[in-house]
Amino acid sequence: MSDDVASRTTAPGGHTDFEDTPGHPAGDGLIKDFYDDRLANSDLAPLKRQTWSSYNIFAFWMSDVHSVGGYVTAGALFSLGIASWQVLVSLVVGIFIVMVFCNLVAKPSQVTGVPFPVINRAIFGVKGANIPAIIRGCIAIAWYGVQTYLAATSLMIIFLKFIPSSVALTTTEFLGLSPLGYICYAILWVAQAAVFWRGMEAIRRFIDWAGPAVYVVMIILCVYLVARAGGLGAISLNLSTVQRSFGESIPIMIAAVAIVVSYFSGPMLNFGDFSRYAKSFKAVRKGNWLGLPLNFLFFSILTVVTASATVPVFGELITDPIETVQRIDSAFAILLGGLTFVIATIGINIVANFISPAFDFSNVNPKKISWRMGGMIAAVGSVVLTPWNWYNSSEGILYTLGILGGLIGPLFGVLIAGYYLVSKQRVWVDDMFVMTTTGRYWFRNGYNPNAVAATVIGGLPAIAMVLTAGVLFGNSKNMLLSHGGDFSWFLGCGLGFVSFWLLEKYNPKITGLDVDPELATDGTHL
Repeated sequence: MSDDVASRTTAPGGHTDFEDTPGHPAGDGLIKDFYDDRLANSDLAPLKRQTWSSYNIFAFWMSDVHSVGGYVTAGALFSLGIASWQVLVSLVVGIFIVMVFCNLVAKPSQVTGVPFPVINRAIFGVKGANIPAIIRGCIAIAWYGVQTYLAATSLMIIFLKFIPSSVALTTTEFLGLSPLGYICYAILWVAQAAVFWRGMEAIRRFIDWAGPAVYVVMIILCVYLVARAGGLGAISLNLSTVQRSFGESIPIMIAAVAIVVSYFSGPMLNFGDFSRYAKSFKAVRKGNWLGLPLNFLFFSILTVVTASATVPVFGELITDPIETVQRIDSAFAILLGGLTFVIATIGINIVANFISPAFDFSNVNPKKISWRMGGMIAAVGSVVLTPWNWYNSSEGILYTLGILGGLIGPLFGVLIAGYYLVSKQRVWVDDMFVMTTTGRYWFRNGYNPNAVAATVIGGLPAIAMVLTAGVLFGNSKNMLLSHGGDFSWFLGCGLGFVSFWLLEKYNPKITGLDVDPELATDGTHL
């Protein structure tokens, strides 16, 4: 098989005429003769080469952390009314939880060389894997639009500063957005699509450069504001005006841990889409160590120092980096800062919200939907949602992303229980690409009823927790109640994990672990 055109093959069961999606260059997957074209294309098949180093994984996390959302989240933690050291403890605990779970979800994809939706076929079934794929893809579409909109606001600042006449394009609106807003959104939409369309290697090069570049500018911004404030002695790292006792701080610290884990829950679920490219699982673990605990802590400290400096410089606390840059009376600073946050947002958008639906939607119909087409479906869908409207509506987010987000935990729990406890880290890779009723992962009509049931068992209480926290306790002064939705991941994950393990124990569907063990990819040796 060449790198450009997939072979025409015949799969077991007589399904013929396999070929790569017309009009799209083949991916880097190795397609075997008996793979079914309803389950495989060159983007979903096991990789021929795994070349990413620990630095590439580190750069991935820099792109995911270095964003407007990451800046605001980190700054908000320091304004919860607890001491700075308590915030740092919460950050350390939260980010270590994220790192451990990322290592867990990374392993099955790294050892098999397949993305998130494909590895789920070994748990949910060759058809049932579309359930987690579609849920994760829909969440990514919504956040892709939001992140593009946030980057567009940074670009608008640059337009208004250097082309004053462009203010005329802000006086009218269509569907909630001004003409200048549409222009900026379109520029960024095309820019992101251009990077994505060139493939994973181009994305890797972009994030390798973008993460460090954002750090350089953030350090410059921090030093500049601290200098204007009169030095470190002139600022306070406690961004809250409320003082609490240690006992009162405990619930807030627990809530802060939940906020950190909740913030990373999306990319954590489909981290296998990236770990599959790593040359070894050791490289993944090292990259996660550098990119999560070390990188996130340094970024958080940099964020709180910068935000703290806005108080003496501007007379008020500003936790939005876009507004901070806008308040600096310097054309060069606005240009540099604005472009930096544009780059940062593009970085997180591509890695967190473009690649995920690309694989997820391709998994639904590999014969007709390539990785590139899957990504473009997400890009177009993000515009149709008009994210600038519902992003500013807490109710809109609660009843859409809140409900979908409540399912992330159960999906994670089912995958981890299925791979580590039930399958004993054994995956028969070729069987994930065979659509026959006698196939190992056919289960019942292509679905594993235990995985579906466990997702429902974990998902319904998690969704109920999200809605209860948002509707009944959204304005509560009790941090555990007001941030109850951030705990839904833990509840859903735990219930999904335990229920799937119990269902498989008493009514097993994943069987035959001792049949053809020499053909299995075994992760226990890593």
